[in-house]
Amino acid sequence: MTYRWWTQATVDALLAEDAPYGDLTTESLGLAGRDARLSMAVRGDTTLCGVELARELFLTAGARADLLAASGARVPQGDTFLLAEGAAGPIFRAWKVAQTLVEYLSGIATLTADIVAAAQAVSPEVAVVTTRKTLPGAKAQMIAAIRAGGAFPHRLGLSETLLLFPEHAAFLADPAEGIARLRRQAPEKKVVVEVKTLEEAEAVLPARPDVLQCEKMTPDDIRQVVALTAEHSPGTKVAAAGGVNLSNAAAYAAAGAHVLVTSAPYWAKPADVKVVIGPA
Repeated sequence: MTYRWWTQATVDALLAEDAPYGDLTTESLGLAGRDARLSMAVRGDTTLCGVELARELFLTAGARADLLAASGARVPQGDTFLLAEGAAGPIFRAWKVAQTLVEYLSGIATLTADIVAAAQAVSPEVAVVTTRKTLPGAKAQMIAAIRAGGAFPHRLGLSETLLLFPEHAAFLADPAEGIARLRRQAPEKKVVVEVKTLEEAEAVLPARPDVLQCEKMTPDDIRQVVALTAEHSPGTKVAAAGGVNLSNAAAYAAAGAHVLVTSAPYWAKPADVKVVIGPA
């Protein structure tokens, strides 16, 4: 996964945020023009993300930089993934922004990859997708991270998917009519309906939604929903949502869920990146 999800304006803004008026320490020490070398390595097995943007930070700051591994790569503990050389001023200017960016995004990518691996070890065809609970203003970064980990976005926002929540249904006389209206209004879109109980699932199946999103149901509940859909609406896919994480992804996959909807990667512990800087 190496698509470019940032612009040059993103790079400029990140550098300006950390050093809007220069690097006071490096410049005061008279080190800005000294030749320097930097390396970045992982302290644990890590699925990388953000390394291409990290390289751009060094290049824009005025240094040279090379990548030894790309976003999406799983690298073992101790492996170096980025080298930068040049004047110490640019090296120090880009250092912490690049390191922190890679740590946050690689943490998300690593947990995502682990969830995908756990689920697909049980059910190779199960899809792992993530919710729209990204940090506001950081959607591009966080979506890049889950993509690097092998997942896809479930919803990028309200403008591109149809998801009938119980909160919508509270305004409708009949949820089935709501499903029919959504199909008339947006015939090219799949209709997803969220349910919270087996009874709600059974009640909505005659309307044949494309996807039943089962909120905070247990794996045993999911197994029963899968059986109900097979009997009453074979074309309906079953998505397990709400509380899906690394500890239970395999159980939901084993229960027969076609899709696992998770927010867990967004709160992943950052990866640990070791940085070494010294004279070239």
